[in-house]
Amino acid sequence: MQAAQTTVDPSEVAKFEAMAAEWWDPAGKFKPLHMLNPCRLDYITSQIAGEFDRDLSAENPFAGLRILDIGCGGGLLSEPMARLGATVVGADAAAGNIPVAQIHAEQSGLKIDYRHTTAEAMAEAGEQFDVVLNMEVVEHVADPLAYLTACQQLLKPGGLHICSTINRNAKSFAVAIVGAEVIMRWLPKGTHEWNKFITPDELAELLTNSGVTPVDRKGFVFNPILWSWSLSSRDLSVNYVTASTKPA
Repeated sequence: MQAAQTTVDPSEVAKFEAMAAEWWDPAGKFKPLHMLNPCRLDYITSQIAGEFDRDLSAENPFAGLRILDIGCGGGLLSEPMARLGATVVGADAAAGNIPVAQIHAEQSGLKIDYRHTTAEAMAEAGEQFDVVLNMEVVEHVADPLAYLTACQQLLKPGGLHICSTINRNAKSFAVAIVGAEVIMRWLPKGTHEWNKFITPDELAELLTNSGVTPVDRKGFVFNPILWSWSLSSRDLSVNYVTASTKPA
């Protein structure tokens, strides 16, 4: 059998593998994600609850849902999904992230299936999920359309795909690269490449061409005075997130 094609960019994987041990340090190199995580979770949980008619105030509201966290890193999103009752697979192309995620899940008393693999390999194996979480990954792959097509193939008919990335404009260069990597030093220099950023319209076209239907998008907006993130229906100028569904 022919090996699965991959959109993994080895240089991008190496960047995150070098930082693997710091995933769960809220003051470390992943501080921006720790700060953003409550806002991401607010969007993700509300979209899943709306799509699958789940009551978030219930115990284990995501019971019976199989969720893939692709590019799971240390498990910052996988763990909350498991706590909400979902059956979770966390996959990452960086091998060094997996033992970090496994150890933290075990310490937290959570059962999560973490794997060192790619979206393409899982799609070729016929894996199927109700939800694919694809957060801050697409700007790091070599072929966004091929990657998003693999993510679409991993969805069951009627499934939900949530994808976040960074817009490409002068503001995003100033904020995500100069601000985050040079001035604030939240991330190592070179973590992001501005020319790999994707505008909301470009992402909508890529998602549509991959075989899913975009149904929602919001901006993640950082307030430097309140030092916090919030969702915005209008401001998608830097970080933003989309929800798409696969035709039933």
